[in-house]
Amino acid sequence: MNIPFGSDEWIKTLMVKVNESEAYRSAAKTWEGDFYFIVEPEGSVTEPIVMYMDLWHGDCRDAFIVEDESVKNPEFRINASVSAWKQVITKQLDPIQALMTRRLKLKGNMMKIMRAVKAAQELVNCCTQVPTEFPA
Repeated sequence: MNIPFGSDEWIKTLMVKVNESEAYRSAAKTWEGDFYFIVEPEGSVTEPIVMYMDLWHGDCRDAFIVEDESVKNPEFRINASVSAWKQVITKQLDPIQALMTRRLKLKGNMMKIMRAVKAAQELVNCCTQVPTEFPA
């Protein structure tokens, strides 16, 4: 059964996949940083969806849907349309290329992200393991 993208169940399932991934743990062993992954309105998504992830030394310590963005002040915010997120998650678009071409819009230290390319790729690999239903 597919899990709706942008739901609390989806981000929590991703947290489980990240925490089960030896490849992610190895690639991100020195990574410290938390994120808001923001899905911009497009198609049937009429309001922004904000997903929070706290990534710390190869583990995900927390993940949930954010109703009020003032709840956390993450180090990074990545905004993208539903279609751009879908392309990244289905590996039609490399996440670093998406950042460089502004398909994914980053607020935060780009150099820190660029030093963790393998961790970003492994995070996407974890996303591909979540059976996902994308909004139309």
